[in-house]
Amino acid sequence: MLLVMRKTATPEEIEAVIQSVEKRGYTARPIPGGERTAIGILHNNEPVDAALFLSMPGVREAIPVTKPYKLVGRELKHDDTVISAGSARVGNGSMTMIAGPCAVESLEQCLTIAREVKKAGATMFRGGAFKPRTSPYSFQGLGEEGLKILAAVREDTGLPVVTEAMDNEAFDMVEHYADVIQIGARNMQNFTLLKRAGKARKPVMLKRGMAATIEEWLMAAEYILEGGNPDVILCERGLRTFAMHSRNTLDLSAVPVVKRESHLPIIVDPSHAAGQRDQVIPLARAAAAVGVHGLMVEVHHAPETALSDGGQSLYPAQFAALCEDIRKISALFSEKR
Repeated sequence: MLLVMRKTATPEEIEAVIQSVEKRGYTARPIPGGERTAIGILHNNEPVDAALFLSMPGVREAIPVTKPYKLVGRELKHDDTVISAGSARVGNGSMTMIAGPCAVESLEQCLTIAREVKKAGATMFRGGAFKPRTSPYSFQGLGEEGLKILAAVREDTGLPVVTEAMDNEAFDMVEHYADVIQIGARNMQNFTLLKRAGKARKPVMLKRGMAATIEEWLMAAEYILEGGNPDVILCERGLRTFAMHSRNTLDLSAVPVVKRESHLPIIVDPSHAAGQRDQVIPLARAAAAVGVHGLMVEVHHAPETALSDGGQSLYPAQFAALCEDIRKISALFSEKR
C-alpha cells in the first residue's frame, strides 16, 4: 500500500504516520516527491486496512499496490529515477554511452581505450577486473590489480568506472574502487549478493539473467532497493534462445515494458547480446530507437589480441562512428517529443 501525504503535511505528521506503520509490524519507506511525500508500506503478509491511516493528520489517500515489485514499480514512484555516478548521469533524458574492454589487461591497454572512447563521446568506462567465464581455463581477470588500473583510468580521464562484483567476498573491494558496481547476468538471482548490493552506497548495474522474465528481473532489483540502495540501473543483454547466428537474442521489447513498469533507468548491452562485431552497431542503433537510456559497448584497440571477447569488441573508430549515429537518432526522437 502507498500512503500519499497532503502537500501541507508537516514533518511531524509524516513521522507520526511512519511510526504508526512500524508499530503495526510493517516497514515504512518514505518516498519524497516533487510536491508531496508518499510512504510505502512493505513487509505486509496480508492486505493493510487503509482506515488505520486515512484518519491521521496529513494523510490524503491510500493506494493499493498490485505489483509484486513495490519499490521499483511506478505505483510507488511515478517520476523517473536519475542516477549520478561521478560526472555521469543515467536516465536524464540523454543517451549515456558506456564503453571499454571486456577485461582489464594492463594500464596501457585501458588508458589507450579510455582516451579514445572519451574523445568519441563516452561518459563512463567499463572493464572487468573479475571475469566469470564459461571455461575454468579462460582468463579470469586481474582481480585487485585490475581494480587499481580502473582507478588510474578514472584519475587520468575523469571517466567514472563500471566493473563487476562476482561474489560477497570481493564486493567490498569492488565497492571501494568502482563508481558503479555491476551484477552480472549469471548472478541476477544470487540473492545473497543482491542483499549485499542493497547495502552498498554506490549505484548498482543489474544485468538481466539469460533466461529471466521481466518480472523476475524487476524482483531482483527489488532486493537491492529493499536493502536501502535506491540507485539501480537495469541492463538488458540478451536472452538464451535456439538462435545460432548470435550469442544471445537481444530483447528490445523489454525496453518499453520496463519503462512502463518501473521508474529505474534501463540501458542495453548489444555486445554481449550479439557476440559478433558486425551485429553490435545495428543492435545499438535499434536500442536507441526504442528509447533506451544508455548503451554499454565493448571497445578494444587491438581486439585480435584481447584476452576476452575480442570478436565482439568494436575498434575505436567504429565506436566513434556509432556515437555519431546515436546522436542523430537521439536528436530525431527528441524533435518528435
